[in-house]
Amino acid sequence: MNSQNGFLLSFLKYGENDAVLHCFTEEDGFQSYFLKGIYAKKNKKKAFLLPLNQLAFAVHFGKSSGMPSVSRFEMLKIRDLYTDIKANTVVFFIADFLNQILRNENKNPKIFTSIEEFMDELDDHNYQSHLIFLIKILKIQGVAPLLGEGKYLDPETGTFTGMMTHHFFDEEYSALWKTVISSPQPYQIKITQEKRRNFLDSILVYYHYHISDFKTPASLEIIQQIFE
Repeated sequence: MNSQNGFLLSFLKYGENDAVLHCFTEEDGFQSYFLKGIYAKKNKKKAFLLPLNQLAFAVHFGKSSGMPSVSRFEMLKIRDLYTDIKANTVVFFIADFLNQILRNENKNPKIFTSIEEFMDELDDHNYQSHLIFLIKILKIQGVAPLLGEGKYLDPETGTFTGMMTHHFFDEEYSALWKTVISSPQPYQIKITQEKRRNFLDSILVYYHYHISDFKTPASLEIIQQIFE
């Protein structure tokens, strides 16, 4: 038996009553667990299956090399953001995002702490927090842009240059990137409503260049609609 503290990234119903959970744990990074009976009629804990819900697991590792199973689990922190349509949309998008890019990630305390920080910001109604969080992940992964004197960010090289190379990285948005990267408190930076869509588009372009096999999350259209 092993205790785990993790964020639920995705879950898939398996058979009539069971599920497979994909989580990012504090102790072991990305993990997949088998959860038996969660969809049984009398099981009230299926309400815990919410994207980025922080859970404490008791995990059993069998003798074979099969998927470890969850014998019991509890919520670690109750948040109000799941009843807020904007916050809930952001949570689904970021969970979708992390479920893709953290698949091969081992234990990484900086990423785990950053997810906690992001969730706290969103719980405080910071509806631009996902934009900052995605750039913080790039910094942790070591692929964030290198600060320089240039006015334009080249998304392919990750450097600031004197010439615009991509239409999402004009002088205005390149300056915003530079501000977020260099700020000691980036969550306090105010990004206007009209800039958030294009800024997110620029972040996705950057991820395509620097994260192997990256695919735009299917939930992008929903988050763009909710913030129009």
